[in-house]
Amino acid sequence: MSATQPLEDRPAASRYETIRITLRDAILSGQTVPGLVLVEGPLAELFGTSRVPVRHALNLLHEEGLIRRFSGRGFLIDPDRTTDTPLRVPLTRKLLGLEPQEDLIDYRPLGERIYDHLAQTVIRFMVFGHYRIDEQSAAEELNVSRNVVREALMRLRDKGLVEKEPYSQWLAGPLTAQAVKQDYELRMLLEPDALRQGVEHVSRSDLEGMLSRVVKAQEAGRRVQRADIEKLEQDLHVTCIAGVSNTRMAAVIRQCQIPMNVGRVLHEALQSSNDEAMLVEHRLIFEALLYGTIETACSCLRDHISKARERTLQRLKVLSVIPEPDVPSYLERLA
Repeated sequence: MSATQPLEDRPAASRYETIRITLRDAILSGQTVPGLVLVEGPLAELFGTSRVPVRHALNLLHEEGLIRRFSGRGFLIDPDRTTDTPLRVPLTRKLLGLEPQEDLIDYRPLGERIYDHLAQTVIRFMVFGHYRIDEQSAAEELNVSRNVVREALMRLRDKGLVEKEPYSQWLAGPLTAQAVKQDYELRMLLEPDALRQGVEHVSRSDLEGMLSRVVKAQEAGRRVQRADIEKLEQDLHVTCIAGVSNTRMAAVIRQCQIPMNVGRVLHEALQSSNDEAMLVEHRLIFEALLYGTIETACSCLRDHISKARERTLQRLKVLSVIPEPDVPSYLERLA
């Protein structure tokens, strides 16, 4: 995006700071158009956020002298104080120097973003214990209305990730060993049949690509990236069964796949991953799909899920002695 330190190399920052740094880099590098008018609403849409962090970022840029107020609405990009004519045009990534940084921009509706954020938070912490979720605190921390948070929590309840007490308290977790065993037992029953139905909708070239990713991950050994492991899990447990015609079966499978996240949480806690056995099992399944029979692949999948259950239970034991990560303000640990 600019010659300054790239965003991916910076430590995590608040949303307004990310916006400030992004716009500041673009202005200082000359990628923005002098005289361009910056308005809160369009910027909020480009960055996939509310107006509050955008307003904060603009005020900081104004204090720094990179943008200035003028007689119209918004701010004028004019770091050298040489522009008098406001340029009012629709804001685009290219005009703001964001063209190479599309990953910063989230075009999903606000409700979808909040739902995804809360889902990731719940999944991350439910392995550490039992929590109460405070709607108002979540709304304040996420800069959204309480209704947006409540709607997201209701969707999470429908997926079995949270539950609601009689007195309007939202609860999440704990992910117990018994729950893990039950989820994996259901997956052992349902996923092989879902694979039998769904793989018909996956092309041979796509299957070859999936097998190639497994082989590359094996060759990488301990250097394999967690993102690559996540992609392999997506290939087998989502893409290959996406074509299942029974929608209720698909919904049950998705809910029962929640314990798969234990591996991700453990990786974040220890910054290490041991997935050699999983890779061998994935490879056997894809080789069977490509060169053997569907029934062999289904049998290998059932065996893989059974072994994954034991690995997940072992990881739960490890997590029980790992310190709990910093908890968001809207989560309260219950005894």
